[in-house]
Amino acid sequence: MPEARRQFGARLRSAMDRRGQLCVGVDPHPGLLADWGLNDDAAGLERFSLTVLEAVAGHAAALKPQVALFERHGSAGLAVLERLLAACADAGMLSIADAKRGDIGSTMAAYADAWLRDGSVLAADAVTLSPYLGFESLRPALDLAAGSGRGVFVLALTSNPEGASVQHAGNAHGERSVAARVVDAAAAENARTPDGLGPVGLVVGATVGAGVLDGLDIDLAASRAPLLAPGLGAQGATAADLRKTFGAAYPNVLATSSRGILQAGPDPRLLQAAAVRAGAELAAEP
Repeated sequence: MPEARRQFGARLRSAMDRRGQLCVGVDPHPGLLADWGLNDDAAGLERFSLTVLEAVAGHAAALKPQVALFERHGSAGLAVLERLLAACADAGMLSIADAKRGDIGSTMAAYADAWLRDGSVLAADAVTLSPYLGFESLRPALDLAAGSGRGVFVLALTSNPEGASVQHAGNAHGERSVAARVVDAAAAENARTPDGLGPVGLVVGATVGAGVLDGLDIDLAASRAPLLAPGLGAQGATAADLRKTFGAAYPNVLATSSRGILQAGPDPRLLQAAAVRAGAELAAEP
């Protein structure tokens, strides 16, 4: 089966085996563009994005552009994102579009078509999704991802303080929490595929902590889900924190660092060195 048609979980596992568990976030904030000496426009955005890709390709398993920071530049910004996603494919690097899309019916189908359909100019290897209109509302994306060999990462437990008010709901009343039910639903989807990582990943913040997972009775290892864990580096999480939080599921973690690596730019050699250090930390024996 051609590489583009292999299931996402198998492709991600292969990438992590070869290049480690690091995912580099491409977050072109206006302040960071300024720090790099770039204008806050489409040209600066493209220079920034392609420099990051060229520096870290071969030293990270995936690249995760933050879609909102491209959208703020309008059609010109989306054109840059299209070129970045194409460049990732040319470089043999997995791409995760951090779009956090979620809707119902034909609108969700349109989002799926944009990010997961073969031939779409915005097609990435995976896209982040929000399940808070109900997990089953994501069905068009779940089915299209499975059919195209792509993946999705569904928000489950985020590290922002506001997230707990929704994600932990139900737990105090003896019910399964919202987050636990999202994990259960992802596990059911992944059970349809052969052994190994499934196509339905979960977003779990790197700084959530093992106590939260235990308190919500969540077994991430049993879900067979790739685990996208933002927060490594500048947000305070270390590889040791990730090992403690994820436990037996740690081998399935794709740890995301954005500012911790991007602030080393614009020199590509320094960006690469920062990525290599982060990858080595993730791979080091505890």
